[in-house]
Amino acid sequence: MLNRTAQAIWEGNLKNGRGIIEFGGGAFKGNYSFASRFENGKGTNPEELIAAAHSGCFAMALSNMLAEAGYTPEQVKVTAKVSLEKVDNGFKITTSHLDCIAKVPGISQDKFMTIAEEAKKGCPVSVLLSHIQITLDARLENE
Repeated sequence: MLNRTAQAIWEGNLKNGRGIIEFGGGAFKGNYSFASRFENGKGTNPEELIAAAHSGCFAMALSNMLAEAGYTPEQVKVTAKVSLEKVDNGFKITTSHLDCIAKVPGISQDKFMTIAEEAKKGCPVSVLLSHIQITLDARLENE
């Protein structure tokens, strides 16, 4: 079993406090605050980190599934957009949208979409997020 860790330190109350998130053995260390999460303030936030995890996981899963199907991807670029919405008396993560552009020689758009949809369902982060709506736009950028 692989275990990965991250650490968050928060100081102060929710509205006026601030925090630091770090992981990757020091590869990433970022500030976060009420403003960076619920407004457009500078810094990161948990939803942005979930989006990073989802885009990274999906890109790796898709690349692997393409290779298993006999295609060699030159590049798979994925952007994830995770939505945090006010519901009832609190907030809830409601969707994750994956936008993928890939360079994969020799594959048709239809075959690519079939594999991309399977990767969307099967990547470990998608499985973790399966209780929310996950959408996908995927297209080839072949020359």
